[in-house]
Amino acid sequence: MTDLIAKTAIDRRLAEIVTPTIEGLGFELVRIRLMGGNTKTLQIMADKPDGGIDVADCGKISVAVSALLDVEDPIEDAYNLEVSSPGIDRPLTRFKDFDAWKGYEAKIETSELIEGRKRFKGLVAGTEGDEVLVEIDEGTIGLKFDWLADAKLVLTDELITEMLRQKKATEKVDEAAFDDIEEESSEEE
Repeated sequence: MTDLIAKTAIDRRLAEIVTPTIEGLGFELVRIRLMGGNTKTLQIMADKPDGGIDVADCGKISVAVSALLDVEDPIEDAYNLEVSSPGIDRPLTRFKDFDAWKGYEAKIETSELIEGRKRFKGLVAGTEGDEVLVEIDEGTIGLKFDWLADAKLVLTDELITEMLRQKKATEKVDEAAFDDIEEESSEEE
């Protein structure tokens, strides 16, 4: 079973190079793409295994991966390195993502026509065997993971609410620090 982390041969090669470093830092590679243009952009999406990557984490990954790529030098031309979180409407690139995001709406595209269509939009219903289950208007269907060309969550109110809930659950707020700030502010007045 393949994944959707890296699509092209160069993306797969880059994934092979950077994955051990990213995992060594305690993160997971979600997607990697080398995109063209006047100056190429190497886009890396990473996350913590339990979610919740922040800007500082992206900075750590960027520094480590940049140093590694300077040594390995797999990209001939100049490029910009962009490290980010997968975002709220994240791509679903690994089989396990379809169990983790069960109950949320997704857009899925297959590489071949399946019963006359390539695009499916519906609720992720988990996995069974080697299939991704999706609840569409006609009922629940199974799509072999190997058939998938692209998949991502759809930005919905439910998804935003869940992401905010997860963020709040993982943040440890030091309420005393807020009191200190308030006291400092009131002293200046």
